[in-house]
Amino acid sequence: MQDIIRLSATRQAALVRGKHISSRELVSEHLSQIARYNPVINAAVEVFAEEALIAADLADSVAGVGPLHGVPISIKDSIEIKGKACTAGTIGRRNVEPAVEDAKLVSRLRRAGGIPIARTNLPDLLFSFETDNLIFGRTNNPYDVSRTPGGSSGGESALLAMCGSACGLGSDAAGSVRVPAASCGIASIKPTSGRLPRTGHYPPAGGWIETLWQIGPMARWVEDLITMMPLLAGADGRDTTVVSMPVLNPNAVNVGDLRIAFYADGVADPVIRDIAKRFPRAEEFRPAGIDLAYDLEMKLLGADGGDSLRAFMEEIGSQEAHPLLTGWLDKLEAYRTGVTGLQKYWGQLDNFRKGMTAMLQRFDAVICPVHTKVALPHGTSILEENFRGFAHTMIYNLCGWPAAVVRGGTSAEGLPIGVQIAAAPWREDIALAVARAVEEISGGWQAPAMINGD
Repeated sequence: MQDIIRLSATRQAALVRGKHISSRELVSEHLSQIARYNPVINAAVEVFAEEALIAADLADSVAGVGPLHGVPISIKDSIEIKGKACTAGTIGRRNVEPAVEDAKLVSRLRRAGGIPIARTNLPDLLFSFETDNLIFGRTNNPYDVSRTPGGSSGGESALLAMCGSACGLGSDAAGSVRVPAASCGIASIKPTSGRLPRTGHYPPAGGWIETLWQIGPMARWVEDLITMMPLLAGADGRDTTVVSMPVLNPNAVNVGDLRIAFYADGVADPVIRDIAKRFPRAEEFRPAGIDLAYDLEMKLLGADGGDSLRAFMEEIGSQEAHPLLTGWLDKLEAYRTGVTGLQKYWGQLDNFRKGMTAMLQRFDAVICPVHTKVALPHGTSILEENFRGFAHTMIYNLCGWPAAVVRGGTSAEGLPIGVQIAAAPWREDIALAVARAVEEISGGWQAPAMINGD
């Protein structure tokens, strides 16, 4: 059974549909995995054991047709699940009423046969590159508990890495599905801006940071991202930003024909250079935008110096903020401006996007770092020498491109090294095809030592 829960969600569903294993057996084994290891890593903040087993019995009683039929899934605690609290990790929502309906993407995964098994931890109001809050505490990285699994979808990445669920959902405004994926050696994708509806996410979509963020699927294997994208995409009539563009098939992409740019920094440098050699049309090229991305992202998030976030926290009763969120607010203060300044910021964003778009005339995809370092020690993501390294993910939030992450190698300390693959808007197929090729080169996800004795 331990071998089965390490398989992709796609393959697990095929086994359930073929009656090689029951959904009840599969869900039960995942529940056992959570019971065994969650006390060590604190990834799941609530486990839906009874409901998941009832849903599993229902799945076993019908002929399975869905691509995730009978498979347990997990959901970040900023995405609503019917009948469950959605705290977003902030004190003001500690006693929030249960959600009256599923977030749109949760309902789509249920329709595909997925069974929610847990909601997962995150930082206070999602504002941190590591996972810790005043309600549930911190989440530990399953490869080294002295380190963070990243943020803000760190509970999700940690649970997936230790096989507590088969696949799940996170969200990303500056790297929040990609940094955790890299930190925990799993796969994820931030889709094109406007690709997936954010209905049922908390905080909700809106405001001038609307353009920066998307919900994204997370899994151990790229195969599952390929399975999930068509299930998740499409307008829902409520999130007005969503464009119902066709979801193209990564299996139709000839990776050998792609023109690929690559650049490398920090710990990922030798890994990326080695991987790039495997692609016949790869060329070293560093976008000018990488040097602008950090300050531009912070300008857009902090044009008011963080006042709107402070007002929002006061409105919902979050009178106390986690120190990591306070650290974010302190950083945003430096970018405070007025109406004229905000207008300039938007002009800079337009010029930035034009420059990045020009790059697409030469290249189909970009292979690059997720961060300059591997998973960071707890409490250190906010330090300036670490914080600016997140520009590697911020760049693709700013231009709205899809960007996937997959494990590309292992550090000297035995920690995962993530590799990021970005492509043109609406070309998730290219990003995922290249990510799958990188996974084949590197071997992809590797089980943490803590579960290898099972």
